Amino acid sequence: MKIRIITAVLLVACVSTARAATDEPIQPIQLVKEINLAKADLGKQLFFDGRLSRSGILSCATCHNLAQAGVDNLQYSVGDRWKLDDINTPTVYNSSLNFVQFWDGRASDLQAQAGGPIGNPVEMGGFTHVIVTDVLKTMPGYVTEFNEVYGTNDISFDEVTGAIAEFEKTLKTPNGRFDHWLRGDKNAIDAQELAGYQLFKSIGCSACHNGEGVGGNSFQKLGVFAPYKTNNPAEGRYDVTKKDKDRMTFKVPMLRNVALTYPYFHDGAARTLHDAVETMGRIQLGRKLTPKENGEIVAFLKTLTGEFPSIVLPQLPAGSDATPLSQPFAGTPEAHHFQ
Repeated sequence: MKIRIITAVLLVACVSTARAATDEPIQPIQLVKEINLAKADLGKQLFFDGRLSRSGILSCATCHNLAQAGVDNLQYSVGDRWKLDDINTPTVYNSSLNFVQFWDGRASDLQAQAGGPIGNPVEMGGFTHVIVTDVLKTMPGYVTEFNEVYGTNDISFDEVTGAIAEFEKTLKTPNGRFDHWLRGDKNAIDAQELAGYQLFKSIGCSACHNGEGVGGNSFQKLGVFAPYKTNNPAEGRYDVTKKDKDRMTFKVPMLRNVALTYPYFHDGAARTLHDAVETMGRIQLGRKLTPKENGEIVAFLKTLTGEFPSIVLPQLPAGSDATPLSQPFAGTPEAHHFQ
């Protein structure tokens, strides 16, 4: 079997050839990247494979539903044996634009993030790195593919997370209506949406929500002019650094496709965009937005929905006699492991 060519350049042409509005705080999403296609293809299989979880049925795609804007639209995701996660699941689309990963920024990049849910006892059941790689080694198809991509018959956890991260780099959503407007098509958005964008800038939203991702590139305190009231115990960066100055400081969420990624905030407390905009105006900007202002900003935010890539479900490698059977309600991690 010949080794596939594994490096390619993805060149996605802009629909409009007009010059981009370079003086705006938001930039169009760009898709000019070098992608290792074989590695990304392997990562795609791993992304959809529930056998990386203790139960054998939960995968990255369970919470990051690629047919549902990369989220599950739940306040808290349902994990191993129906346990609820303790923080809202952000979208995986455009996640490569984040300067760090997770709400508290504890992962420096996509690869570091990919290992988190697998080892989390609430999310995917807390498999150790060794168990994950041992399970994968029982599947001849995976052994062959890891050899093709990494040039080794062994499988390491770093290779697993590296492949998943490579696939996630392909999950970008360019060419939203606002991207077309930024590139010079002034008919791409209507008067209400343009008014919402101008208001978004003038009252200070764009100070934090800017760049390609319209956020995702800084930490900010949640509750500048008024405390954010929540029963959720998460305290953002403080949970990582234990420094008082970081208490209730979170990574600013991206607003790309935000109309589809409800509910909002780290605790999923805002059910609608109108609710989220009202709260942010009040506690972050010290401003009580009128219904008209709220509606204009919401209208603008809806223009940030982009074009989603076509995702063909992968055919996963078959297991062997040595591959553990799925046990969704197994009592302990050891019960799912094998000798």
